[in-house]
Amino acid sequence: MKEKILIVEDEKDIVKMLEYNLKKEGFKTLSDRNGEDALDSAKKEHPDLVVLDLMLPGMDGFEVCKALKADSKTSAIPIIMLTAKSQESDKVVGLELGADDYVTKPFSPRELVARIKAVLRRAKEKDKLPPIIKVGGLTVDLSKIEVAVKGKPVELTSKEFELLKTLIKARGRVLSRDYLLDAIWGFDQAAEIQTRTVDVHVRTLRKKLKGEAERNVTVKNYGYRFDDEE
Repeated sequence: MKEKILIVEDEKDIVKMLEYNLKKEGFKTLSDRNGEDALDSAKKEHPDLVVLDLMLPGMDGFEVCKALKADSKTSAIPIIMLTAKSQESDKVVGLELGADDYVTKPFSPRELVARIKAVLRRAKEKDKLPPIIKVGGLTVDLSKIEVAVKGKPVELTSKEFELLKTLIKARGRVLSRDYLLDAIWGFDQAAEIQTRTVDVHVRTLRKKLKGEAERNVTVKNYGYRFDDEE
């Protein structure tokens, strides 16, 4: 699955240059010109990483970074700050707010792409799930690919297991049907008949999980999330 990069930058030429270089490296891209739109996009599109300019109209990059890190739905998204400011104090503030890296303009597109790849690698390492996950009466053993409810084994198909694992890994973020299709079945920009595949698998998964079924929460008109509250 191609990783998705959200570019938050108000200079059109820089956006075009970043989109060209990122797509050439196999990334998907989306872009916003201001902070308010970027926050909406981050919640709806759940990108794998945000390239965030500091000097934005309205909300500046510091405010956007702070808002992203304060929201449980977006707090895990890595951020690389991109700005003309080179003062040491700005770098420190950005990193203290939760940014993962800081690149100053002018910059080399190759260097930025390399940094994006490095941050994504670190994020994947950090985001690795423990081998055994226990939530309420649900136990998921990722190494043995086994699931149990209150100690009783539950037989899942490979797709049902991947669906459950993907929802758990999102740590409460809402995942759209299209995202789940792309992540689990490999369908990109799925047709309506394909998106129903996700609904069918969620229903069968819920039946099998019985008392823990409602952890797979439906978010109307959007998709699903996993409730990991005890």
